[in-house]
Amino acid sequence: MSNRIFVALDTPDLAKAKALAARVHHHVGGIKLGLEFFMANGRAGVREMADLGLPIFLDLKFHDIPNTVAKAIQALGDLEPAILTVHASGGRAMLEDAKAAAPIGTKVVAVTMLTSLDDTDLATTGVHGSAHDQVLRLTELAMDAKVDGIVCSGAEVGAAHKLWPKGLFVVPGVRPSNGIIGDQKRVVTPRGALDAGASILVIGRPITQAEDPDMAAREIEGTL
Repeated sequence: MSNRIFVALDTPDLAKAKALAARVHHHVGGIKLGLEFFMANGRAGVREMADLGLPIFLDLKFHDIPNTVAKAIQALGDLEPAILTVHASGGRAMLEDAKAAAPIGTKVVAVTMLTSLDDTDLATTGVHGSAHDQVLRLTELAMDAKVDGIVCSGAEVGAAHKLWPKGLFVVPGVRPSNGIIGDQKRVVTPRGALDAGASILVIGRPITQAEDPDMAAREIEGTL
């Protein structure tokens, strides 16, 4: 993939999502669609977005018992997303079943720790140690379960890449050096993420909420 930017179209509005994708499609490598989009527009909405000709990253973060996750992924199979997310904390059996249920061409990546969380948040869930340590534990689990890669912040991607050199590393919470952090707590610049080992950069508001989304995408692409 020559352009490793996936633009996060975090909106339930199909018309808005299509308009944004149409404006930036020359300067991004794919489209990320999350829960709010899928709940509002479902499979038909994903198909409409796929018709724009960009790879689809379906970010639904499945987390349930192995059989339920496998059946849910099988139900999505004909959409053939380029990338699909599950939660690494669902455990090895769930990860294995998720990968087995996915279409052959779909990359299954395991979400390690949300970029909206930090060490303090982790402690409130009963997990001891740092976010960095937790991400590496879950990276090893994902590798052992033979999914395709993980989702982690730019703060951990270097260590995770060293642990799993052949993994696919999706890094959200990416912000240009002059960008607003918003609700993200562990952020990194696009260039910094790639230099640390990221395979794919997920960038949302710095592009979608820019006065000129096409120009914003073009400027970020130019830094890579």
